[in-house]
Amino acid sequence: MKILVLNSGSSSQKCALYEVQPPLSIEPPARLWDGKIDWSDAGVAEIAIMAGSGPARKETTQLPTRQEAIERLLKSLWNGPAAAVTEPAAVDCVGHRVVHGGPHHLEPTFVDSSVREAIAGVSAFAPLHNRAELEGMKIVEKLFGKVPQVAVFDTGFHRHMPLSAKVYAGPYEWYTQGIHRYGFHGINHQYCAERVAQLLRRDVKSLRLVNCHIGNGCSLAAVRDGHSIDTTMGFTPLEGLMMGTRSGSVDPGILTYLMRSKAMTGEQLDDLLNKRSGLLGLSGVSSDVRELQRAADNNERAKLAWEVYAHRLATGIGSMVAALGGIDALSFTAGVGENSVDLRSRVCEQFRFLGLERDTHSNAGGRGDRLISGPSSRVAVLVIGAQEEWQIARECYRLSRSHGAA
Repeated sequence: MKILVLNSGSSSQKCALYEVQPPLSIEPPARLWDGKIDWSDAGVAEIAIMAGSGPARKETTQLPTRQEAIERLLKSLWNGPAAAVTEPAAVDCVGHRVVHGGPHHLEPTFVDSSVREAIAGVSAFAPLHNRAELEGMKIVEKLFGKVPQVAVFDTGFHRHMPLSAKVYAGPYEWYTQGIHRYGFHGINHQYCAERVAQLLRRDVKSLRLVNCHIGNGCSLAAVRDGHSIDTTMGFTPLEGLMMGTRSGSVDPGILTYLMRSKAMTGEQLDDLLNKRSGLLGLSGVSSDVRELQRAADNNERAKLAWEVYAHRLATGIGSMVAALGGIDALSFTAGVGENSVDLRSRVCEQFRFLGLERDTHSNAGGRGDRLISGPSSRVAVLVIGAQEEWQIARECYRLSRSHGAA
């Protein structure tokens, strides 16, 4: 079964084509085709396409609309030197990452008009992402006709959170109106939980796991019995840890103060907290951890930003351990989590009191999914490659099988 996955972001578009066959594995197979678009602030689209294990083909172009750039990328799936199929009809199913499913859509589901309306109805919670994902569904319908499309929700993995973790301490009416903690990055949190269990040769339901998804966006998940029971992101992806350009949690009194004393509007606050805070806002240098670390030796603000970032991560992990009542495994994933040796070292050092010991060699010099804790460590520590696209493909396959389509 050939499954195409679209992972639509506010400034990027990732696509992957898989051949999915039984038995369904946790580890991803090689991609038949891989495509990505990154948009700059000036509207320039950088397109990269790779078929199988062949070389990546890259181009930079300035197309009038986002839609045209995505159509150009998807058409290369069957046209041109990087083609992986002969025609659009060769694709059996298309899966979409949907950041926010709202209170009613939690399980992977086939896309129809009512599902699209529901996604549009909660677009205010994640406006840039949900609108991009709806656009992707329309483009697929235009190019691929009546191919089945599946929405896989980033909020879905957190659906088992108890009310004590889900409900905000505001008026109870907030909860009845759908204003509560949803959590995000759930697709990758779920994948990592299953992958950790596989590597440790444990049943995922027997593990108390804290998974750290640390990229430009950051969140933690406390996983018990194979389910998320707490997480750091909430009603929107803004809550929780300090991130690349997002503030994470701040005292809400700061916002009312800025509204009163600076006459700031909701739109201005949204821009400030989502785009001009976090590592970028505090350092004044960059939201990129690599650039920040290079600057930290000679730039006090860059150094401070890094210290705050690491501190917030450690205290967040501590809160997840408390929610679990202990910890068996700690895992790091996503761009920073997978690549920052220093950040992992700092976190491991903070939790030595739990009997956690890192293996310096595997932490600094290893590659791929691996154990980085020492042999006497009472907590297993792992690095897990993010696999959102593969997890979406797996969910599409399961749903199709359950409806007799595979």
